[in-house]
Amino acid sequence: MQTNLTQRFKEGKSAEAIESILRSCVHCGFCNATCPTYQLLGDELDGPRGRIYQMKQYFEGAPANREMQLHLDRCLTCRSCETTCPSGVNYSRLLEIGREAIEDDLPRSVTQRSLRWGITWFLNSGWIFKSSIQIAQKCRWLLPNKLRVSIPQEKPNIAKVMVQHERKVLMLSGCVQPALAPNTNAAAKQLLHRLGLSVIEVDQNNCCGAVGMHTSQIEQGKAQARRLIDVWWPEVGKGVEAIIFTATGCGASIKDYGDIFKDEADYAEKGQTISELALDLSELVAKEMDNQKFTIDRSINQPTVIPKRVAFHSPCSMQHALGLRNVVEKILTSAGYQVCQVADSHLCCGSAGTYSILQPEISKQLQKNKQSALTVDSPEVIATANIGCQLQIGQGASVPVVHWIELVNDVL
Repeated sequence: MQTNLTQRFKEGKSAEAIESILRSCVHCGFCNATCPTYQLLGDELDGPRGRIYQMKQYFEGAPANREMQLHLDRCLTCRSCETTCPSGVNYSRLLEIGREAIEDDLPRSVTQRSLRWGITWFLNSGWIFKSSIQIAQKCRWLLPNKLRVSIPQEKPNIAKVMVQHERKVLMLSGCVQPALAPNTNAAAKQLLHRLGLSVIEVDQNNCCGAVGMHTSQIEQGKAQARRLIDVWWPEVGKGVEAIIFTATGCGASIKDYGDIFKDEADYAEKGQTISELALDLSELVAKEMDNQKFTIDRSINQPTVIPKRVAFHSPCSMQHALGLRNVVEKILTSAGYQVCQVADSHLCCGSAGTYSILQPEISKQLQKNKQSALTVDSPEVIATANIGCQLQIGQGASVPVVHWIELVNDVL
């Protein structure tokens, strides 16, 4: 695709990326076949090819307008199109550049800016968010049904690991997961302990920056990422083996730190180092189980009833952004579970960070489609690898939805 960028973008810091990405797109349209919003809405402008064309027009001088912004807002950033694209178009990077530039040219209304600021503030508020969830759980019966199904049920806490090992890894706590699913990281710590690894969690209220990015607050997202890097850096200097994340949405953001900060003198090296150390929990568990020839002792840690049939929802951030496929499924199979068939496993569940709040109608339809797709093979439980997906799919689901580490920790 030929390009003719305006002087503003030719001289901008993203000029090389814009030119390279636009020229790599051959407009074949394969991306539309796997785009959730195109599949639902049937509008070319709500598919990757159409969005790329709109951004091309903008970079070449067309004025930004509300319709253009709406079509870009409707993108889930699931990156399914990138997995499908035969030309390797880095669509998500182009979208990030386009959204940020259009945001500067076409500021949102005070109402919209306030909503995005409020979402980010609340999710990152630490004890305020946690206390709100705890109160909602205690008073669940008073809440309207729409809100009640959004609040996860309380579970008995998993025991803390006290033993320390020589081998150590850092683990991201996340901004919302400690309140919404505290047993995820607790189960991960228990299993890693049995594999001979100690887990360090530093300052349990740091966002990876994804929330700011999802709400078009790019600089705020970068500031959050810098704070997290600063918190982690002393531990990185002590020689941790890896930085583990149990939410793939956060992981996709952290793996991008090398690119995000490559032009910042103070954070370029740090960002790249963090990206290289970052591993999804499933990668580490699979590697350690294989290296140690880890076997299951059926005589211990065996619950009375184990749900044998599991449908695994692979988050978009796992299969498309991180490129991890069939890793968790193999772990579940090794742990004695029967992994069920899932229809349209490449499609998004509609959570997509804050998308379910900002684009509720599209999100709700994708949620219903995903719940149906996950239950075609009659599973007894649904497992996933991202807190947003876990909450989204769990709303009104006919079977329980958990993080896969809870299932594996029960039997290993």
